[in-house]
Amino acid sequence: MSASTPTPEVQSADATAALPADLQDERLIASQGVGGFLRAFLSRLRSGDLGSLPVVVGLIVIWGVFQIANDAFLSSRNLVNLTQQSAATGTIALGIVLVLLLGEIDLSVGSMSGLAAAILAVGFVGHGWSLWVAILAALASGAVIGAIYGLLYTRFGVPSFVITLAGLLAFLGLQLKVLGKEGSINIPFDSGLVKFAQASFLSDAVAYVLVLVVVGVYVATRLRANQRRTAAGLSTTPVVTLALRAVALLVLLGIPVYVLNRDRGVSYMFLLFVALVVVFDFVIRRTRWGRSVLAIGGNVEAARRAGINVRRVYVTVFVFCSTLAALGGLLAAGRLASANQGSGGVDTNLNAIAAAVIGGTSLFGGRGTAYSALLGILVIQSISNGLSLVNLGSPERYMITGGVLLLAVIVDSLSRRSRAAHGRA
Repeated sequence: MSASTPTPEVQSADATAALPADLQDERLIASQGVGGFLRAFLSRLRSGDLGSLPVVVGLIVIWGVFQIANDAFLSSRNLVNLTQQSAATGTIALGIVLVLLLGEIDLSVGSMSGLAAAILAVGFVGHGWSLWVAILAALASGAVIGAIYGLLYTRFGVPSFVITLAGLLAFLGLQLKVLGKEGSINIPFDSGLVKFAQASFLSDAVAYVLVLVVVGVYVATRLRANQRRTAAGLSTTPVVTLALRAVALLVLLGIPVYVLNRDRGVSYMFLLFVALVVVFDFVIRRTRWGRSVLAIGGNVEAARRAGINVRRVYVTVFVFCSTLAALGGLLAAGRLASANQGSGGVDTNLNAIAAAVIGGTSLFGGRGTAYSALLGILVIQSISNGLSLVNLGSPERYMITGGVLLLAVIVDSLSRRSRAAHGRA
């Protein structure tokens, strides 16, 4: 063999280097098993594909600091309170995640949630509607407003920033109009909504069974995915890695459930929020509609040329966002047992948007998961809750939350540049 002729090993390395990053990971996992899986994971981290790692590390640090400052922070009672405080705004943040995946924004989610709470209270308490009719009317208002946003955006090309900023002001005024001169309506404590939001918890046994069911479903779906990938000639997740993931999931779910069960347990309201996160995560990753959302967020023109109905996707995303904002407003009204002029105020708006961004959803579109809403709202509510325990108020909370938000955006921007440089954009 001449000195100028590459060896088979060099040719193989060159061929591998020429592959897209995802295919390189596939080959590494297929050839080296668990070791290859770990090397692929480290390679993604080095290339800036950080996923949810920064926010998880940040959450651990926040919890550690506040636990040192006040040992009641990680108590069962406080963590139950934390989960209940997170559910309403987290549900709104989930809608923001969907809009951000398109590279758009909805600034009116706070006003929409307040309007929904007002419609519920006036209909249920003021006009004697049944609770379900009032709930459906509030959710329908969210869906209609989302559809209007989508049509204005797709038909007239008005930027989503402008449309939803106008909505923020208009629906704030409509909320005040609906509430009337009194400006506040109390929802009876014996109503189903208030009981659901304040006093409904899973029993200990049901909570533990639910954890086992979730882990079992996860293992079954991953094994099924391995079978399909094997049949297609693709690499699969090693069984040892799958077992380690299952154990980690069992611990990750089991320990919080155990801690919460030492007090009142897992609330129905927080369980509803988590269920919505899981459902939308599946929809985003596994359905044609979800893949279309990611494609449009990555490159709208390429998505259009690929045959995706871009207008329909935009409209449906805005509908989901406003409907989830309305649902979040109903949960907040149930937890507080009232709807008033402050419902869905500035805090709600900013915290929902900040939660989606802090949780890892890119402002540039095309990257993020539904779990961003869960992680982000836990960070924000942990900061708020912890500062209250150490007797610090709104000034410190606003400054710290703003700093965390800015840091999240900087990390997202740097990660985006690194991914592009390593072929993982």
